[in-house]
Amino acid sequence: MAPLLPLRERATATDNALSSAPVEEFEKIRPYRDDEVAEVLRRVVADPAAAQGVARFLAPGCFRHAPRITCWALARALAWRTRNLRSVDDLHGEIGHWFGRLIRRTTTGLTWSGIETLETGEPHLFVSNHRDIALDSAYMNYALWSSGYRTSQIAVGENLFTHAFATDLMRLNRGFMVPRTGGSPRTQYAGMRTTSRYIRAVLDAGESVWIAQRDGRAKDGIDRTEPALLKMFLLAWRGECDAIGDWLRRVRLVPVSISYELDPCAGAKARELYLTARDGGYEKPDGEDHACMVQGILGFKGAVHVAFGTRVEGDFESAEELAAHLDRVIVGNLRMYSTHVFALEGRANLGPRVGEAFHGTLDDCPPEHRDYVLLQYANQLRNQRELVDGVVT
Repeated sequence: MAPLLPLRERATATDNALSSAPVEEFEKIRPYRDDEVAEVLRRVVADPAAAQGVARFLAPGCFRHAPRITCWALARALAWRTRNLRSVDDLHGEIGHWFGRLIRRTTTGLTWSGIETLETGEPHLFVSNHRDIALDSAYMNYALWSSGYRTSQIAVGENLFTHAFATDLMRLNRGFMVPRTGGSPRTQYAGMRTTSRYIRAVLDAGESVWIAQRDGRAKDGIDRTEPALLKMFLLAWRGECDAIGDWLRRVRLVPVSISYELDPCAGAKARELYLTARDGGYEKPDGEDHACMVQGILGFKGAVHVAFGTRVEGDFESAEELAAHLDRVIVGNLRMYSTHVFALEGRANLGPRVGEAFHGTLDDCPPEHRDYVLLQYANQLRNQRELVDGVVT
C-alpha cells in the first residue's frame, strides 16, 4: 500500500493510457482519480474506523480512557482538515508529515541505499520481498519521494479489499487490486492477464509499479520469487517479446530488499506457522489481515533499511532462472541485525529497547509458538548464508 506522503509530481498520463483500454477492464482495480478524491474522502472521514485509527496513533491515552469523545473530536478535526482536498496530491501533501512522524515513533531510523542507480524520470518495475502488509511499499515510496523520485503505484492483493474503508484508503494511496489465485483455470488466467495489462499500461504511461515477489508475506522468513509472477508480467508483451531478455530490455526491472530489525507481527505469524505445522493447514479468520496491517504500522520495528538493486538485464532462459537471480539479489541485499543473529546463534547484543521488544514477543507467546518466532528471524540469516554464500547452517 502506498504511504500517505506528498508527491512532488504525479504522472497525469496514466489516466490517458488507461482510458485507451476497455473501461470495464481496469475500472474495478485501478486507484482513484483526482476527480474522485473529494467524494471518497467524505466517505472515509464519515467511517468510524478513520477516527479510531487516528485516535490510536495521535491520542492513544485519550482513546483508552474516553474512546467515544476522542473519536468524535478527531472525526470533526478530520472533516475540517480534508474539506478543501481535491486531488491525490492534495491528500498526500496534507498528511505526509504524519508518515515521517510515524517513522520516528515506531522505528530507530529508516535508511536506504542504491537509489542513485535508478534512472531519473523513467518508470521502474520494483519487485521486493514481502514482510509487512502495508509498510514494505510505503517505506520504499518514502525513500523515493525523499530522494526526489516519483513514487510508484502499488499492487495490493484482493484479500485486503474486503472492507469498504480499507479499500478506499488503498485506492486513494495509489493501490491497485491484484486478484488472488483461485477459481477455475480460466478465471485465474483472466485475472493474471488483466493485472499484466494494467501494469504495462501504467509503465507505458511513465509511472512505476511495486509488487511483492510472491503471493502473501514470507512468514517463515524465507524469501523466494514465484516464477508464476514473472510469467504473469510477460502476458501483456506476448507477441512482442520473444524472449525474457527482450522483455528486460523494454522494462526497467529493479529488485528491492526491505529489512526489519523487529517484526511487530512476529507473534501472529508464529501462531499461523505453529497451527499449520500441527494441523496441516491454517484457516485465516475474518479481519486478521487488517488487524495485522494495523499492528505492523503502529508496532515498534527497530531499524528499517530499503536497498535498491541494480536494473536486471540479461538473456535468461526461463522464468525460473530469472526468479533465482532475483532471489540472490534480494536476499543478498537484506540487512541482517542482531535479532537475526540472536535467533540463529543464541547470543547477540540486542540493545535495551530492541531487546525488550524482542523478548517481550517471546514472553507473550504460548511456549509452543516461541520456536516459530525465532524461526522467522533465524531463517532470514540462514537463507542469506545458504543462498548467497553457499554456507549451510
